[in-house]
Amino acid sequence: MNSGFLPVCRREMEERGWEYVDFVYVSGDAYVDHPSFGHAIITRVLEAHGYRVGIIAQPDWRDKMSITEFGRPRLGFLVSAGNMDSMVNHYAVSKKRRRTDAFTPGGVTGKRPDYAAVVYGNLIRQTYKKTPVILGGIEASLRRMAHYDYWSDRLKRSVLLDSGADMISYGMGERSIVEIADALDSGIPIKDITFISGTVYKTRDISGITGFKEETCNAVFLPAYEEMKKDSEKYADSFGIQYKNTDPFTARILAEAYPEGMFVVQNPPSKPLTIDEMDQVYELPYMRGCHPSYEDMGGVPAISEVKFSLVSNRGCFGGCSFCALTFHQGRIVQVRSHESILREAEAITKAPDFKGYIHDVGGPTANFRHPACEKQLKNGVCSDKQCLFPSPCKNINADHQDYVQLLRKLRVLKGVKKVFIRSGIRYDYLLADKNDVFLRELTEHYISGQLKVAPEHISDVVLEKMGKPKRAVYEQFTKKYEKLNASLGKKQYLVPYFMSSHPGAALKEAIELAEYLRDFGYMPEQVQDFYPTPSTLSTVMYYTGIDPRNGSRVYVCKNPHEKSMQRALIQYRDPKNYRLVKEALIKAGREDLIGFDKKCLIRPYGNDRERFNKSANQAAQKSNKKKKTIRNRHAKKS
Repeated sequence: MNSGFLPVCRREMEERGWEYVDFVYVSGDAYVDHPSFGHAIITRVLEAHGYRVGIIAQPDWRDKMSITEFGRPRLGFLVSAGNMDSMVNHYAVSKKRRRTDAFTPGGVTGKRPDYAAVVYGNLIRQTYKKTPVILGGIEASLRRMAHYDYWSDRLKRSVLLDSGADMISYGMGERSIVEIADALDSGIPIKDITFISGTVYKTRDISGITGFKEETCNAVFLPAYEEMKKDSEKYADSFGIQYKNTDPFTARILAEAYPEGMFVVQNPPSKPLTIDEMDQVYELPYMRGCHPSYEDMGGVPAISEVKFSLVSNRGCFGGCSFCALTFHQGRIVQVRSHESILREAEAITKAPDFKGYIHDVGGPTANFRHPACEKQLKNGVCSDKQCLFPSPCKNINADHQDYVQLLRKLRVLKGVKKVFIRSGIRYDYLLADKNDVFLRELTEHYISGQLKVAPEHISDVVLEKMGKPKRAVYEQFTKKYEKLNASLGKKQYLVPYFMSSHPGAALKEAIELAEYLRDFGYMPEQVQDFYPTPSTLSTVMYYTGIDPRNGSRVYVCKNPHEKSMQRALIQYRDPKNYRLVKEALIKAGREDLIGFDKKCLIRPYGNDRERFNKSANQAAQKSNKKKKTIRNRHAKKS
């Protein structure tokens, strides 16, 4: 018996003395019982509420029998593609297949299908026609309504319809999954469970949301799917509405029409967890490792990234356009108590393979340790403005003292040599704090040689589309960081992350970034092309050429060759990028950056060098003639 882990097969179920399970959780990831994995949290939460859960991890989607291990569950199937969207997991932005899968034993690929939520849902339906199927996880959450799919390059309908599932639990599902379970347990048919926050359902009867009179309608009707297929501007409008309805306090019911009278209906998000509730979720009896059956296969690589890390928060009010966190976790930051985090840290220090280093203390953004302002927990977030963009709101609480105190407590724990912060910080939020204590201690204690930050770009044109602070803010931070290092007698560096080909970025903006890197004296080792993942503002811009925030037109780089040029410009010093950089400079009319001057990005090469030298000599001769004439004139006057 694998004591402590939830059953992964009938034998383990029977060893527990169970004759059945209430739920079967089908996951695209291998089974890792750690709170950084969605399947671990949801199954442990259900267990804590008295439900029996069996796990089928990475079933063979080509074999219907692979999902029959536990037989028919008493209440239903729960389905997740895994911690990542299966298409992002499988393919790089170039659409080339990735060579490894960190969420699979041994890191091997091919253990889950493309569009896993859809495939698993239909697989279950082939065998269990009437058993409730509930989708969850990030893939289902971000594909809950009609969405642009980069890999097929088309607008897809809600994953709920394509999967054959009955319902989606979207966002962070601890509240909704318990309510769904209790409703099913009480005998309510799945088709009648239409009242739970944080869920999406399908129906042909919308009387429940419209009432009997137009003035009593509780829903906002999005553009119909068929309309959006014909007119991408309609999709931009739809997503703009959805983006403003991610707050649990103010969001309306959203309804999206499909042919034959079908509607996909999204209820408002679940309320954020309190500190006590967050503590309870993260202190459930996780085994904090992968299932023993994977040991002979080399374990699950993804656990190594999080095994000695601590989650202190969730949610993000940063508002980056290319990030789906707002759409998935929401803008209201939820946190754990110091006491809960310290208890987990003490447990970590007792692990036999713990070397004294806590790898991270954070979440989506490490230095967010409370909601952006006091009103958010009572009235929700502002629908018409961001907390940090284009500049920090005057009501923002940028006090880092709580985070400072937490980190101080962690680094003095017995057995802890060093605490790192690796999940990233928002430097504009840090600058908004008039007290420099956190930045000083971050520099002194929580990094090792370098601090990774993500300005993403330098052009203010692009930064505006990214929802990121202006270049001047980043430059202010770099100066402050350098000055602080000098005062501490340290020589630590900033490692900035930059992104190429984001909507709004043309060759002009890419060259602007290259010139900044030239002046900064830095060439990134890696460059990330913009990746259009489901349900981000940037992805909508990519597909439609429209900024859904204001309806303005946006330049979008889709040509593969231009994308290559933009990427090459960021690494212009790399010899293999020479011809692409040269082509980009000529195309943009910036041949002044080809030459031997210190401001030039590249030097002439081969035949180009001969032509450049000839042209330079001719220019010099003309210059000398002019100078000689001038001297002669002066001589005559004297």
